[in-house]
Formats: sequence, structure tokens, C-alpha cells
Amino acid sequence: MIKNNYPGKFIVIEGLDGSGKSAQVDLVIDYLKQNEKDVVVTKEPTVDSEAGKKVKQALRHEISVEPLELQGLYVQDRKEHLENKVIPALKDGKFVVSSRYAFSTFAYGYSDGLDVDLLIKMNDNFLLPDLTIIVDVSPESCVQRIEGRGEPKELFEKLEKLTKVGEIYKKLPNMFENVVMVNGERPIPEVSEDIKKTINSEILK
Repeated sequence: MIKNNYPGKFIVIEGLDGSGKSAQVDLVIDYLKQNEKDVVVTKEPTVDSEAGKKVKQALRHEISVEPLELQGLYVQDRKEHLENKVIPALKDGKFVVSSRYAFSTFAYGYSDGLDVDLLIKMNDNFLLPDLTIIVDVSPESCVQRIEGRGEPKELFEKLEKLTKVGEIYKKLPNMFENVVMVNGERPIPEVSEDIKKTINSEILK
């Protein structure tokens, strides 16, 4: 992946479905704004591209898509996301905070039986975030949380799939620069404090 040489900073929050990732994204945004940063908030898949819309349909079981084709849709959506939203904001010196990015493709594609090296190669020409935080929560805890929502489960929201996703997430800090695991099994404020410390040492130093 390509190092970010733009004046802005690119921060990604990753984690299993049900890991509490969304709450941490909101707290990161608040923290950056407290530090007087101009923040752009985004997430993947987007709903701005045709590819992103198809991904959403597949996740909700509205259409059937083969695993490799699905990850290809993610990649196309990511390309447009970077070109249209992320890179213009970074050029302007803004802080971009994204819920999910290419690392989701590596982990979730692997859970669907795809080769990790192939998935990484599909994302080779994309930006490497300045910081990726993985909120680490056990698949069992995530499934409990998902079931507690009382909503229909999406494509990957099953214990077997999430277990495989977690396997790859745990390997990512050794595979890529700027990737940090944070224990997400604790109360939200404690997790947030760890993430703030990481942002201070890696981004705001």
C-alpha cells in the first residue's frame, strides 16, 4: 500500500461486527475536534457508488454475489471513495476518520474462503492509513451483541465467519505499518482512553 504524503491524516477504525466500533468512531471524532482538527467522517462500504450499493444489497441477502465478485465490488467502491472523498480532504489538510477500509476486505474476504495474498494485491495501489485501530472483541461477545439488537443478521454476522475474520485482524499489526490492536472487551470509556493515547503518540505527537 502507498504511504500518505498528503498534509492531512487518515485514521481507520476496524473491528468485528458488534465490536463497538461505531461508538469508538464517534469518540475519536469528538476528540479530534476538541484538538481543533478539521474532521471528515466516512465509512465503507459507501452508498455513493453503484458498487457500494450492490455490496449493501449482498450484505442484506437481497442479491447473491460470489465471494471474489463481492470483494471486487468493495475494491471498486474503495477506489471511488478515495478519489472522491478521502484524498481531496487529505489534500486540504483535514483529518479523515473512516469506519472500515481495506483491512476489512482482507479479513472478511478470508472468512469467505478467499486467499489473503490475493486480497492484499487487489488493494496494493491504495493509501496506507496513518493509523488503523482494531477494536479487538471475541467473536462470541460480538455475536451476543448482534443478537441483542433484535435485527436480521447480515451476511458475515455469524460465529464461524467472525472467528475467521478475527484470525486475520490479529495478524495485521505484524503485516502492515501503523496498525494497533485495542482491547474492546472493556467499558466504552476505557477503550476510548486507550485509543486517545494511541492517537496522541502516533498522530498528534
